[in-house]
Amino acid sequence: MRRTNKPELTPEEARKDHWRMLRFMALNAAIGMLIGTLVAIALIWLDVGGVGTRVARAANPVLPVLLLVVSFAGLFGGAAAASAILLLPYEKKYRD
Repeated sequence: MRRTNKPELTPEEARKDHWRMLRFMALNAAIGMLIGTLVAIALIWLDVGGVGTRVARAANPVLPVLLLVVSFAGLFGGAAAASAILLLPYEKKYRD
């Protein structure tokens, strides 16, 4: 078994550390969702592939806009949260 020089955390310190990690991941996910929303809006506004024209001609344009925005926001938010998990600054705490 390999021993590490990581100090033992008290329950209170562990709780604070978990909340910091959750805030870090939530912030990254929120930024990813914002970027995804902006990309979806840009696709509609710039009429990439005729998407803006189809949305404008739709009987109920709210539904296709929601489908695009929610799916892009979810995709980008999930990717940002996944990258946040990979990039958690956890090992940096215990360097000498």
